[in-house]
Amino acid sequence: MPRFFVLAHHFPAIRMRSRLLLSLAAAVFFVAAVNAHAQFGAPSPGTQVHDATALRPPTGARVAIVEFADMECPACANANPILKAAAATYKIPWVRHDFLIPYHVWSPQATVNARWFDSRNKALGDEYRDLVFANQTSIYNLAVLRQFTEKFAADHHIVLPFAIDPQGKLATEVKADSDLGMRTGVKATPAVWIVTDHSKGAPYMEVANGMGNLYQLIDQALADTAPAKPAPKTPVKKAASK
Repeated sequence: MPRFFVLAHHFPAIRMRSRLLLSLAAAVFFVAAVNAHAQFGAPSPGTQVHDATALRPPTGARVAIVEFADMECPACANANPILKAAAATYKIPWVRHDFLIPYHVWSPQATVNARWFDSRNKALGDEYRDLVFANQTSIYNLAVLRQFTEKFAADHHIVLPFAIDPQGKLATEVKADSDLGMRTGVKATPAVWIVTDHSKGAPYMEVANGMGNLYQLIDQALADTAPAKPAPKTPVKKAASK
């Protein structure tokens, strides 16, 4: 058989294999595109608030930061120093709520520990929370958390009991906080709002993931709740002397 006939005879098979390879390449590209969209797509919309009961400042405050967080949540650890700095800069309350993530191993105990320190001194409990967030990556199980907590207590000359919450009272408070978050509509942490007691605009505004608009929202809330300036007094004209 002539050579050119052999090549011509194999052309259909070559074309078929080429089409098959192109189809496979297209399929791989499609799957990669879908995965890329899932990973790099637009961020999820903000929290849909169902019950705004928790989104109010403490009595006497015009503006406050309200946060729902889990102590084992990496994003919460990143946000913690930013929120702390903002509260100090603006001298506004920072209301911290617990919102437990079900699959986290040691955060339920950490929140109980924090509330136990709260019962001694609220500032002490907040200091414990801040340090746990700052050292989060080195706390990988309950045993390490216990060692960390014992050292924190010793550094503050406090004897840590073996059973921190024997009757489960503090754990019940933590669950109540998580339930409050669920009623609010929280589905992920950290969930952070700037809240006002009264406002010309929205009574609460959610802070974007990453805290990028935190200071902008606080400025807006303070401006919206600023007391009205009194009208200037009209000078009284003195009667002309005769």
